[in-house]
Amino acid sequence: MLDRLEAVEERYEELSKLLCDPEIVNDPGKLRQYSKEQSDLEETVTKYREYKEVVRQLEDSRSMLEEKLDDEMRDMVKMEIEELSGRKEELESELKVLLLPKDPNDDKNVIVEIRAAAGGDEAALFAADLYRMYTRFAERQGYKTEIIEAHYTDIGGFKEVIFTVQGKGAYSKLKYESGAHRVQRIPTTESGGRIHTSTATVAVLPEAEEVEVEIHEKDLRVDVFCSSGPGGQSVNTTQSAVRITHIPTGIVVSCQDEKSQIKNKEKAMRVLRARVYDKYMQEQQEKLASDRKTKVGSGDRSERIRTYNFPQSRVTDHRIGLTLHKLDLILDGEMDEIIENLTIHEQAELLQSAEKGA
Repeated sequence: MLDRLEAVEERYEELSKLLCDPEIVNDPGKLRQYSKEQSDLEETVTKYREYKEVVRQLEDSRSMLEEKLDDEMRDMVKMEIEELSGRKEELESELKVLLLPKDPNDDKNVIVEIRAAAGGDEAALFAADLYRMYTRFAERQGYKTEIIEAHYTDIGGFKEVIFTVQGKGAYSKLKYESGAHRVQRIPTTESGGRIHTSTATVAVLPEAEEVEVEIHEKDLRVDVFCSSGPGGQSVNTTQSAVRITHIPTGIVVSCQDEKSQIKNKEKAMRVLRARVYDKYMQEQQEKLASDRKTKVGSGDRSERIRTYNFPQSRVTDHRIGLTLHKLDLILDGEMDEIIENLTIHEQAELLQSAEKGA
């Protein structure tokens, strides 16, 4: 571990010199690349330098015990050694996590797709609840959200809603949300007071840059049509809505949220790039050995990941067995505890895998 940390620190110092080089400063591409690389290493280097300082202080304190000291001073040195030893262990654990392979998509913006599944109108209302939960969470994180496409129901739910979450680290926070979400509650339309179970699916896709996914114009079929509102009625008479089909993969994306055909096409292309990128990522993951996949990071769209039980004000994440009795707060966007536990669980699995492979 220490050899790897020395190599990281050396690279960090090398990057500091490169970023002062006039040739690099005048090259926007390399400047951006090296700045990002240094930023990614900064936390590890800072922790490692603190670790080295703690080790140095620990050695000095242990050397002091070999000297002639009065009882009071000896007790003080022993107490300091105990504190430093505890901090050394903490830093070692933190450094092990920082050295784990980082998901290259963690810093990216995301495109979130929520679809009502089993449960009719109630599933659509639940999809709207999930949309609000994620947008409130995004607000708390200082992220921006923007609807790309939405299909509303007459009673205020969503058959489908696609939106972006923009902000550094958005994918690292939301990547565990992909899967089937289940709600148990008494619908407002239920006169008998019976609890119904409905589901909605969530897909979280890292937003891909144009350079990451090469999409040729000749591989696209673009159709334009009049946009429609709830119930299918036409909401404008111009052909502003856009449907794009990526012929090689068969992926179809439509967008009618904007009044401008150009803006709708731009939004549709963002979703298309993300879906094509996600498809290639999924194919690559399937080629990896199963023991290299983490349980919570697999992104299986069909996996039932979480239950929201209204009568008991309970939220249960089935992947890690976490149950919290704070349903209202979570649906209002206070998801940090869930995300933190999912992150810790994945890190533990990655550490275990790394130790097995060592």
